[in-house]
Amino acid sequence: MAISGLDIYKLLPKTNCRECGFATCLAFAMQLAKKAVSLTSCPYLTESSRRALEAAALPPIKLISIGEGETRFEVGNETVMFRHEEKFHRPCGIGFIIDDALSDSEILQRLEKINKLRFERVGQELKVNLVALRQKAQHKRFIEALKLFSGKTNLALALMSDEPAALKEALLFLKRRRPLVYRATADNLAEVSRLAAEFKTPLVVSAADLEELSKLSAELTDMGVADLVLDTGDKPVSQKLWDLTQIRRQALQKSNRSLGYPVLVRVEKDDPYEEAIEAATYIAKYAGIVLVKGIESYEALSLLTLRQNIYTDPQKPLQVEPKLYSVGQVSDKSPVLVTTNFSLSYYTVLGEVEASKIPSYILSVDTEGMSVLTAWAAEKFTPEKISESINKCALKDAVAHKKIIIPGYVAVISGELEDASGWEVTVGPKEAAGLPSFLKKL
Repeated sequence: MAISGLDIYKLLPKTNCRECGFATCLAFAMQLAKKAVSLTSCPYLTESSRRALEAAALPPIKLISIGEGETRFEVGNETVMFRHEEKFHRPCGIGFIIDDALSDSEILQRLEKINKLRFERVGQELKVNLVALRQKAQHKRFIEALKLFSGKTNLALALMSDEPAALKEALLFLKRRRPLVYRATADNLAEVSRLAAEFKTPLVVSAADLEELSKLSAELTDMGVADLVLDTGDKPVSQKLWDLTQIRRQALQKSNRSLGYPVLVRVEKDDPYEEAIEAATYIAKYAGIVLVKGIESYEALSLLTLRQNIYTDPQKPLQVEPKLYSVGQVSDKSPVLVTTNFSLSYYTVLGEVEASKIPSYILSVDTEGMSVLTAWAAEKFTPEKISESINKCALKDAVAHKKIIIPGYVAVISGELEDASGWEVTVGPKEAAGLPSFLKKL
């Protein structure tokens, strides 16, 4: 939880020495609360007060980094219970479990399929984050399977083994790839924590009971293992949701540092639809990492789409650059369709224009990311705004005609738009789905 200026003031020396650059300690405290200045500006702050203020300034849910380079995955750093309060900062990681008991060819096939799980939706690339290798066979086979991963995937890795010796050999092989180690329990805490500290890797700590989980994470912190991910084991969906919600509340509302970490959930079902539904439940509330078994593209796309919707900033709609776009081999005779720069609106229109196979221009008007009707109601999609966009994008240089097509939902502005722009306005279909037949008849 954010600490207030008055709470900060109580920890300051209250000398009003002005060496920090402010007239009073209270003024300095207020600026600290806004994060406008640094603690180092106060020369007389006691060590105990400094530690207390530094601890209070930490995010309630620690940011954990897994992997390295461009495919490094970060999770945590969340500050609110509900998205509408601000936003969710770090999208939930989606990963896949591969068992070492599979044959070499099966492992390689699964890795190849996982690497291809990339999609584009409303201008954003959607991709998965992790691959977890789970030990089911002997120590030797676990390392052999891990070596198959070398050069075959750049995704962040997780090592799932209850055998410390196997984990150590795997960590030696991976060197600087910084995998997630799964998992420390009450039974192996000393051995696994030593490995995590030695190789400086993030570690999953697991216990079924939240009180026990809190105790174990505190012990690991004292041992010098600070990058933790929590796991409450396999439970029915209702109980798992309860755990996820309580951990989030403890971290955000109770400032419980021992539970202030991302949470990992495993979902393994024979039915891919059932698996996707359960995984989606945890993505919505409040998993930091979800590991699944299914690698089919339809299952991954459904989870990635849900994650994209949840982790977009509700105060900043997804939007494309407002400009003139060409679709296909356009000419100066191509039709011009007008829409807003709301990503979903633009890409819906784009898809239907491509389906029509008629080369066209799409004029995306800057409506601050609002959809057609919302922008019109907010006076962001007006004749004046559209006219301004026509001139700014030099539409007259792109086409030899002076005709534009507007969405049917805003037919009411057609007359005013013609007067304001000097262009002939045609009212198109209300829904983008009607564009292919409309363009063919045009």
